[in-house]
Amino acid sequence: MPEEPCQCPDCQRFYREHDRLIRENPTLRQQQELNWAALQSFRTLAGRVMEELQKQQEAAESATNQPNAASAAPGAAVVADQASEEAGEPDALQQAMADLENINAHLFSIEALMERIFDVRVPEEVEQKFREVAGELAPDPLNADRLRLNRLLHQTPDLPG
Repeated sequence: MPEEPCQCPDCQRFYREHDRLIRENPTLRQQQELNWAALQSFRTLAGRVMEELQKQQEAAESATNQPNAASAAPGAAVVADQASEEAGEPDALQQAMADLENINAHLFSIEALMERIFDVRVPEEVEQKFREVAGELAPDPLNADRLRLNRLLHQTPDLPG
């Protein structure tokens, strides 16, 4: 077990964000709301990007399917060229769209599961316990307990790498 926490940029960014989220949202209710907002913002952004890519693809397809595409719709030819350049190859854009559809399906499933989390309400005494534990989990970054937590977090195999 290493004595120092990992100093790689990814781990450092994770440690800072992890602790910030605990310090700024130290109750069950705040964590519920934070996670719900994060999920919804992810779904909104991924959905909008997918819509934009679909429009881009439709414009490219209509430009290539029209015999006089350059004269009928000059902007569509430019969009088709941009789509080809951005994707690198035609299959890359299709794969990205399929991946985004899968992400949105997974996010929808997570949303359904998270709705159950909102059914849970705890008394103020329990919320106070959340605040106390939050102070222990996300103490001052130079605190010895914080260094130990960093070491433990870095060795957790289920963290995204």
